[in-house]
Amino acid sequence: MKPVGAITRGTTNPNRLRRVDNFLAYRCGDLLRAAAEPLVVDLGYGATPVTAVELRGRLATAVRADVTVVGLEIDPVRVTAAQPYADPPHLEFRRGGFELGGLRPVVVRAANVLRQYAEDEVAAAWRQMTGTGALLIEGTCDELGRVATWAVVEAGRPVTLTLSARLSDLDHPATFAERLPKALIHHNVPGHPVHEMLAQLGSAWAAEATPFGPRQRWLATCRRMRDSWPVLDGPARWGRGEITVPWPHT
Repeated sequence: MKPVGAITRGTTNPNRLRRVDNFLAYRCGDLLRAAAEPLVVDLGYGATPVTAVELRGRLATAVRADVTVVGLEIDPVRVTAAQPYADPPHLEFRRGGFELGGLRPVVVRAANVLRQYAEDEVAAAWRQMTGTGALLIEGTCDELGRVATWAVVEAGRPVTLTLSARLSDLDHPATFAERLPKALIHHNVPGHPVHEMLAQLGSAWAAEATPFGPRQRWLATCRRMRDSWPVLDGPARWGRGEITVPWPHT
């Protein structure tokens, strides 16, 4: 099966995807525990396989010990370079793209991949990655994983948007605008729901200035945000620097 997609930059760093990994364990844990074959695909793991290795370790600890992670890369050089890190049968590296190498995973993680594609290519990629019934978590983050956003996509359709940050480094929620998923980043302009959502989050942040530190300010911001926007999570996730809302359709 010919891989579908194009070789991207492949930039990665240790712990860059820890935020999305923790969310994946929380959001998809029950799906994986119930699965006869708890397979997760890490699509486009990059120039080094470190984030796939970390994903396998985190899921084995937080979800179930026999979870399998398969890292897929369209670049055969990267697949070859990753082989010393493989730990069959629970961690493998293969060549593949949006067609998922013929696999039928329960969950797909695609981080910092579609960011490098044109916006009009996103919907087709979503449909292909979820075509076998997999739940997709797709998003982007900064180089060190301090600021991240991601979508949960089911059957080709985005259902939620999550914003996540290391709160000690968060100067203002406007920072999230630079890391929105590709499907939203060009819609952060007046008149579009994502712009309104970020504006309301910024207003809530401004209204909750506090001497008690960034974590307490973020918790208060999320509580205030819930008064004006359908926030889907609660304090347990807010305390991790997250907030999840329904996908702001453009």
